[in-house]
Amino acid sequence: MARDFYIYNTLTHRKELFKPVHPGMVGMYVCGPTVYGDAHLGHARPGITYDVLFRLFRKLGYKVRYVRNITDVGHLENDADTGEDKIAKKARLEQLEPMEVVQTYTLRYHEAMRMLGVLPPSIEPRASGHIIEQIALVKKILDAGYAYESNGSIYFDVAKYDEKHHYGILSGRNLEDTREGTRNLDGQDDKRSPLDFALWKKASPEHIMHWPSPWSEGFPGWHLECSAMSEKYLGEVFDIHGGGMDLMFPHHECELAQNTASRGQGGVHYWMHNNMITIKGQKMGKSLGNFITLEELFTGKNDVLDQAYSPMTVRFFILQAHYRSPLDFSNEALQAAEKGLRRMMQAAKDVKALPTDAKAPANEEVATLTDRVYEALCDDLNTPIALSVLFDAVRIVNSVKDKSLAINPADRDTLASLFSDVLTDVLGLQEETADAASGKLVDGLIGMIVDVRAKAKAAKDWATSDHIRDQLKALGVQIKDTKDGCEWTVE
Repeated sequence: MARDFYIYNTLTHRKELFKPVHPGMVGMYVCGPTVYGDAHLGHARPGITYDVLFRLFRKLGYKVRYVRNITDVGHLENDADTGEDKIAKKARLEQLEPMEVVQTYTLRYHEAMRMLGVLPPSIEPRASGHIIEQIALVKKILDAGYAYESNGSIYFDVAKYDEKHHYGILSGRNLEDTREGTRNLDGQDDKRSPLDFALWKKASPEHIMHWPSPWSEGFPGWHLECSAMSEKYLGEVFDIHGGGMDLMFPHHECELAQNTASRGQGGVHYWMHNNMITIKGQKMGKSLGNFITLEELFTGKNDVLDQAYSPMTVRFFILQAHYRSPLDFSNEALQAAEKGLRRMMQAAKDVKALPTDAKAPANEEVATLTDRVYEALCDDLNTPIALSVLFDAVRIVNSVKDKSLAINPADRDTLASLFSDVLTDVLGLQEETADAASGKLVDGLIGMIVDVRAKAKAAKDWATSDHIRDQLKALGVQIKDTKDGCEWTVE
């Protein structure tokens, strides 16, 4: 499927026509989680955003190598160069080995992503498995003259780098503004400047995660891992680097500087950043203590939740907003998403059994739907517009079902393909397989009640018939009497 794809490049701050480094292939690197706690709603957005991008590129005919890392070492408290490693701290508190913490929360993250319909990446490297590559990268940056050793630690010299390159080009900052906003912290006496960041840290005696290096027994800096692993698996130049907007500075800014210092070029053609999920306008995150874990969302076990929400409802909720726009959590928004998803999935089910009329003329609106939905998706992954086009398809399906519109077999096939190719294959929305058994039970019980109502109507027991209809309506079950019998849907 040959279509142009336009992507907003954070580096140039404009939308650009996507041109892959290698024709027919896409190399994509996305920053994955630091695995020291359960995945929360904030993790769901990048997981789903880049999953849709991955799916779309494959649908467009590209071969995709999608690399998503696991951070299991070097990420210190408050994203700084001092303090305790986040995973080591969790290990100390729970009296576990650090890699036990990593394994536990990596498996939980994978399960949460699976439930959300997120496909596994092509490669999922761990930072702790690439210490050799990170040490080699530090050596290259030292040899290029953009780093210095201080008491066994290696720091990137930001001021020297900025003399020839622009430190801050990705986040739109200049060095003076960054310097003014930087405060001196305890333990940073080894640095020439508070702007400098660690490439390698000498481990203190109590630090339990450390490796030998030419400079000290220590560990790599947080920013180093992505530069090392992206180069190993995607080469010195690749197509897309993605992640949350909160990573733009300092993490991605430091990555870009490391790439340029070691390779002579930034190495990434398109930088892509999804916006944040907020609660009452405040960023959701572990450090702020305002996050909702995905398990809590799926079970309803959190005081801010009115109910449990299914994984597909959460996915639909996230796709209703453009990935570069902020998305504020509320029960009302998730409940609306739940209803919208039900309508969509019901239409996707109904389309397969729609009656057709071979004599019906080609429907002009149906003929435009496929192009419209791909135009939206290829316009910087505009999922809200794509969903609005699919709701146009839902309206047509319901009109045919109500027999207020007739379509020919070709138009029905177009509608069926639209739901299959876009709703399922690209947007990743599908029937909740985990709830299939309970869903079958509910369908059976509603069917039995509808049959009781039908018998009451046949006996002209209007009071019972109306009572059942009203009670079902109060529970969100809509009943519609037709000349062919009774139909019902769950709203």
